[in-house]
Amino acid sequence: MLRAGDYGQDLYGEIRRVLAEHRLRVRGKRVVLKPNLIEFEPDSPIHTHPLLVHAAFEAFRALGAEVLIAEGPGHRRNTLDLADAAGYFQTIPHFEDFFIDLNLDRVAQVRFKQPRSRLQSIYLAQASLSCDLLVSMPKMKTHHWAGATLSMKNLFGVVPGGVYGWPKNVLHWAGINECIVDLYHALPKHFAIVDGIVGMEGNGPIQGVAKRAGVVVAGCDLAAVDATCCQIMSIDPRRIEYLKLAAGDVGEILKSLRQIGEPIRNVRTRFELLPVWQGIRLDNPVS
Repeated sequence: MLRAGDYGQDLYGEIRRVLAEHRLRVRGKRVVLKPNLIEFEPDSPIHTHPLLVHAAFEAFRALGAEVLIAEGPGHRRNTLDLADAAGYFQTIPHFEDFFIDLNLDRVAQVRFKQPRSRLQSIYLAQASLSCDLLVSMPKMKTHHWAGATLSMKNLFGVVPGGVYGWPKNVLHWAGINECIVDLYHALPKHFAIVDGIVGMEGNGPIQGVAKRAGVVVAGCDLAAVDATCCQIMSIDPRRIEYLKLAAGDVGEILKSLRQIGEPIRNVRTRFELLPVWQGIRLDNPVS
């Protein structure tokens, strides 16, 4: 876990250090960075900040990886216009040369081994399936239907709008929490880098307000990363349904966490919740 006060040039060195601490072996491998680009509104922290994405891009390239950036927004159909409005073209040189629109990518059918949702199979973007490592890079946000949206919920972007339409309602009809878990198990080669420098509280993931947490959370286990992020947000991960479905006993995850860097207690920030989600508030923080 990394404390980061703003989106400054220091992030480039810090992200390299984070990857070194996790000892990722990606030389000669294909790495796909999957940020959160659901929507864009000026001065609203909806999307993953492009400077953090570029820092990760350069850090993985420094380790010898072939790096691509990919996203399949669930709301807007013109992904490149959305990326441009969010500052990706301005921040990441030759962005369009490294970007894949997952909504329009080639697809492959994946059958769920033990489906939690109503779906037995799903079509996924080929780029997410053929890479050696899929890096989920969400924005740290509350969510009006799931409680919190973090690295596991961010996987919804690999479901192609070109097959299922916008806003990918099949994932809602089949059960949001259950689909989060099915995708998590269907895409096992993953890593997470969560943008919590400025997150979103309240009516997330689109209509909430900015919340500065000043942290970047990274890890190889998306469920553990999300459980950590929840604690930072003063949300009880044991009350988040998709984490319970994915991990069974979330308490065991919390006990077995091997944390590197800043302690949770030093970066804990109370994210405001909608009234319907007050029941997930973390009453007894875990250090």
